[in-house]
Amino acid sequence: MRPPIKNPEDQDMHRRTFLAGLSGLGASALLPVSGALAQGAAPVTLTVGYAKVAHLAPIILIADKLKAQGVELKLVEFARYADARTALQAGSLDIATVGPADIPISLANGSTALVGIMGVGSSPKYVIARTGTKFESWDDIKGKKIAIAPGSAVWFQFAATLIEKGVPYNSFQAINIQGGGANFDQALEKGEVDAIVTWEPFESIPVMKGYGYFAKNLDYSTSKAAGAELGMLVANKTNIAGKDAAVQAFVSAYVKEMRALEASPAAFATAIQTLTGLDADISKRIAEIIKLGPVVTPDQLKRQAKAFNDLGVIPKDVTGQIDGAWNSTYLDKALKS
Repeated sequence: MRPPIKNPEDQDMHRRTFLAGLSGLGASALLPVSGALAQGAAPVTLTVGYAKVAHLAPIILIADKLKAQGVELKLVEFARYADARTALQAGSLDIATVGPADIPISLANGSTALVGIMGVGSSPKYVIARTGTKFESWDDIKGKKIAIAPGSAVWFQFAATLIEKGVPYNSFQAINIQGGGANFDQALEKGEVDAIVTWEPFESIPVMKGYGYFAKNLDYSTSKAAGAELGMLVANKTNIAGKDAAVQAFVSAYVKEMRALEASPAAFATAIQTLTGLDADISKRIAEIIKLGPVVTPDQLKRQAKAFNDLGVIPKDVTGQIDGAWNSTYLDKALKS
């Protein structure tokens, strides 16, 4: 679910930083968090919005470790990043997984409630075409029915790629689909659309079941304005005030599990299966594609903010506000632990 901003240099730098820590992994026990919760103090509850998507698998592995540190993790499931952003902005959540575009969207609408913490992963993004249709080049989308989730992270990625490649958005028939990714797969399987622009596991399911295929010449993860990211962790500034140690414990636990899963595709596949309920073969295939890591940067958000203001997607350019909507402290400490 979802759209980033990324250039290859940013991604390579963060990828190297992330992988550099893999060799030092030990057992699953967390190192003490600086400023940890006082022993015997009442538990601190963190309410976190998430989606059942493969790249968020670490989130289901950290509750017990956090509980041992005096942090109660309350997970609230959402079908879309946009819904999680709305709840987070309203103060119903402390932290949520959303798309990088959600911070510029929030700022452009006059809200300064959100603060970005870290990215969660990246992967190539291919248009998923219905078996029997031709999608060999971007010219082949002309006149086709393509299912999109308007305003979603993946839609941002797709739209940005079309602009950079000079493909008119009105050259195809956009079919707006609401709700979860299963609705996209159903539309593709029934032949109601020729292709879908969606997210895992709903990209791999049609391929594994034979009614769709990866149109690998139509990779929309490579735009300068968006990139290959899969989302990020964002907090509500007001809600986490006074919960600094708990938030740090959460981020450190998440990063530790993320590192462990990235180092072990088999463990990642198992976690994906546990989170999503997918069968083992599909989970394994997804684990081989997704690269976990904190790939999003403020510069990516700035590029995205400008690009989508230029496109008229958001009402004003909020590039100058991005630095104030980003806090790298938690991630920096987690990467050093």
